[in-house]
Amino acid sequence: MNFSQKLQQVAANPDALTQLGRGLEREALRMTQNGQLSTDPHPVGLGSALTNKWITTDFAESLMEFITPVSHEVDHLLNQLSDIHQFTYSKLNNEQLWPMSMPCFVGCEDDIVLAQYGTSNTGRMKTLYREGLKHRYGSVMQVISGVHFNFSFPDAFWDQLFGEQSPEARQASVSDAYFALIRNYYRFGWLIPYLFGASPALCAHSWKKAVRIYRLKSGSWYLLPAYRNGTAPERFGLH
Repeated sequence: MNFSQKLQQVAANPDALTQLGRGLEREALRMTQNGQLSTDPHPVGLGSALTNKWITTDFAESLMEFITPVSHEVDHLLNQLSDIHQFTYSKLNNEQLWPMSMPCFVGCEDDIVLAQYGTSNTGRMKTLYREGLKHRYGSVMQVISGVHFNFSFPDAFWDQLFGEQSPEARQASVSDAYFALIRNYYRFGWLIPYLFGASPALCAHSWKKAVRIYRLKSGSWYLLPAYRNGTAPERFGLH
């Protein structure tokens, strides 16, 4: 049986696709009321960043990460993320969450406090790992926020696709299939940030070394395409 025939077999049993596993991991920076990066510790009311499965921190103490449980329904998944957001806002002390991927006002890299996880060996190792990222890539680059989408097929899908197999053969088949899926994703993955991931306006104070972008009167940087006729951006008031 070739792969097309296997897919037809799955299509003949649509219930095999009703229990897809989905999860979201959303990052967001805590900021002050005046739009600056928060330097306060992780809010106590949110529990320990080391042990809380749903609300933790990423690179920086101010870079929050919200993690949903695995869900089999899209509406349920989004409701879970909404609940995490609402609970978090109830514990923030006069702070807000920056909605953009590119960071808010950052005075200097030293203002970005590395995430702290306590004095246990595990916690200290997590902070030390972030220290290495800081030296390798710079702190500003590491506080760019993103969203991770986790996805998995149910066992019923693999049963329909591969039929009866030994545990060892099933594990190998599933691994090969996921790697094939990843390769296909990379073929078209550029389309997602192209359509949805653009952040054309950047805080000028956070990107002092930026090149080939122009400054707006509001104090932000804005990415403009090159003009074939050599027209300067100042002509459009973008300076």
